[in-house]
This record gives sequence, structure tokens and C-alpha cells, in this order.
Amino acid sequence: MVFLTLPCWIRNRGPDRFWKVQELLKHARHFRGRKNRCYSLAVRTVRRAFVYATKARVLKKRNMRTLWITRIAAASREHGMKYPVLMHNLTKSSVQLNRRVVSDLAITEPRSFLSLAKLAKARQQEGFCAALGDGKEPPGVFSRVVLLQ
Repeated sequence: MVFLTLPCWIRNRGPDRFWKVQELLKHARHFRGRKNRCYSLAVRTVRRAFVYATKARVLKKRNMRTLWITRIAAASREHGMKYPVLMHNLTKSSVQLNRRVVSDLAITEPRSFLSLAKLAKARQQEGFCAALGDGKEPPGVFSRVVLLQ
């Protein structure tokens, strides 16, 4: 199709507009009422839905972290430790497992989690001994203090 004048070329933008409207209405198909048929109403509703979706992605991360912390806290209480004490002593022991992995271990592999809890408890005792000036290590725990001497 050859356009001899600029106004004819500008007027022939119909298909582009059609596909733009269809793309937007595709996102609005599941809405109720005129919002899924009427373009002017669908524009506002789809934009609002995308804002909600963006915020929900942040909330999902927050909720998952809360869930992991709750699971770790429940499992650590079974072994006589509180959650902050467990996580602090695991980081002091150079265990580089994030909360998602530790919570999965607590659910699927209780024996592995028990060994982590024992390691944290031993590290806690090591800290108490170092604070008292005893200087002795619990059996089976090698810390930087032992390696440097």
C-alpha cells in the first residue's frame, strides 16, 4: 500500500490501535462487569491491577521470610534453643545457610537440623567458656581460637 500524502498515512493507523486495545483487554478478561469490555474502564483497572501485583511480589517475599523464621523457631525450641540464639551461633560458627535452607532442613531432615542445633549449642558453650576465661573448647568443635593457637 503506497501513501501519497502524510494525512493518508496518519489516518491508516487502525490496526496498530486495534492490537493495542486487544493487548490491554487481554489482561482485563477476567474482570467483572464492563471493565472487561470497555477500553476506558479497562485501562484504569488493569493499571491498578499491575500496581497491586507489584506490591504483592514484595509482600510475598516478606511473608515467606516470616514463615521460614516461624518454622526455624518452632524446630529450634524442640532442641531447647531460641531462634535468635540459634541463628547467631550458626553465623558465628561460619555456617552459611540462609533461612530458607535451614527451614527446609528443619522440616525434611530433622537429623541434619539436630546436628546444626548441636553445633550452635556447642558454639554457645564455647562463647560462655571464653567469657569466663576457661579457654577450653567443647569436644568436637574446632573454632578459629583453636586453629590460631
